[in-house]
Amino acid sequence: MCFVFRNPMKKLSVITSVLCSILMSSHLLAAETRPNIIFIMADDMGYGDVQALNPKSKIPTPNLNRLAEEGMIFTDAHSPSAVCTPTRYGVMTGRYCWRSKLTRGVLNGYGTPLIETDRPTVASFLKNEGYATGIVGKWHLGLGFQKNGDEWDWEKTLDYSPIDVGFDYSLVIPASLDFPPYVYVEGHDITGKPDRIHPGSSFPRFLRKGELGSDFSIIDCLDELTKKAAGYISEQAKSEQPFFLYFPLTAPHKPAMPHPRFQGKTGLGPYGDFVVQVDWTVGQILDAIDDAGITDNTLVIYTSDNGSYMYRQTDPAQADHVSDETVQAFYEGNHTANGPLRGTKADIWEAGHRVPFFVRWPGKVKSGSVSNRTITHTDFFATAAAVVGGKLPDAKEAAQDSFSFLPLMLGNEKEYDRAPVIHHSGGAMFAIRDGAMKLVMGNGSGGREKPSGKRFQHPWQLFEIDSDLGERKNLIDQKSDVALTLETEALEIIAAGRSRK
Repeated sequence: MCFVFRNPMKKLSVITSVLCSILMSSHLLAAETRPNIIFIMADDMGYGDVQALNPKSKIPTPNLNRLAEEGMIFTDAHSPSAVCTPTRYGVMTGRYCWRSKLTRGVLNGYGTPLIETDRPTVASFLKNEGYATGIVGKWHLGLGFQKNGDEWDWEKTLDYSPIDVGFDYSLVIPASLDFPPYVYVEGHDITGKPDRIHPGSSFPRFLRKGELGSDFSIIDCLDELTKKAAGYISEQAKSEQPFFLYFPLTAPHKPAMPHPRFQGKTGLGPYGDFVVQVDWTVGQILDAIDDAGITDNTLVIYTSDNGSYMYRQTDPAQADHVSDETVQAFYEGNHTANGPLRGTKADIWEAGHRVPFFVRWPGKVKSGSVSNRTITHTDFFATAAAVVGGKLPDAKEAAQDSFSFLPLMLGNEKEYDRAPVIHHSGGAMFAIRDGAMKLVMGNGSGGREKPSGKRFQHPWQLFEIDSDLGERKNLIDQKSDVALTLETEALEIIAAGRSRK
């Protein structure tokens, strides 16, 4: 088609209009093809719990196996901490939590907010990119409960919740399911005011004594959160607006209290049955995605916030740290939750922070693919930015320790580049991982295992992870030059305030 213009100004106007139309169409096309993003994070699930990672696992995990088969398995994925709160901080901010005011341990259910309202989060970033943002599940990063004098005032509206750091919708429990107050917080409101005190209980149904909401049931909690998350997906799928759902689960963290319909399913005690319930929960989310007709345009990530708290019954090195009664309560059938890894949750050893990590994105991520490159949860921020085509903020302002693993997802391994990963234990011990080598900057596990001397004294511990996944051969004497290089790298990253340039 050819147009002849007698008026040059009219010609310019029409050309401008056509160009704007093309640009607008391109923008709308980009918006329509940006995927929904669902980030599911289990609580304390071990690397060895999922059959897709551990063929010896005696716990059936068909839904997680399906997720792995339909996408990519990351075999060398790590939580930025070996305990709950700091990992969640890293997921949300793309920043190692030890750079914050929380340098060790976790918050309790009454803890004050850890993420500042002016700090960019992956939720606020995606919201600015036009995404609807929602969270359903365990928060554990501090909430703004109010007091009347020295007493908690449950009638008052909270002055801080996930709504204040980028989420449009929020239904959370304050912390782990063994921490009071046992309440749901929707937006800034407690849905059922505490009207009784829940008694404390011992393992395996470990609970701390504390306030219990009028609408709260410990054993039904995961089911209720699952229904809400599935409902959120169904509702958001009706809109043309892409959405981000963060779904942090409450299990298999203690209390080991699987719903009655799962009890006895594995013959492995309450822990094994609880893992089955987690797998079922993932299945419900996958079904909700399928039922909503959004499977092909939805990126699903599944992982855990740290390793399992379960000791290995067959590991003589841990025999002094757990009673026969506890072993019997959890290990009927001798399942090893952390697989071949050394240690448990809280430790600087691999079992503390090497976690399941599966990614499914039909048409983008090749089914049945595997990546053996090292990633960590702080990388989610940068990856989400790359996925939606947004510009990641300057490292001085946000996502200081976040590197996109989108190239790995797309099979472009040569394009993946990140700084060495810093590991951190529950007791504030550091380790650095660069390639095959890992330097533990202390003595002992930095968690549940007592050190043989002072915690941070030399000589430190050096392992070649690729050939010694169980961390049994300390190479510190044979490769002191490697250890010195790694120590220098770690200290530079710690001191710089960021690992991203």
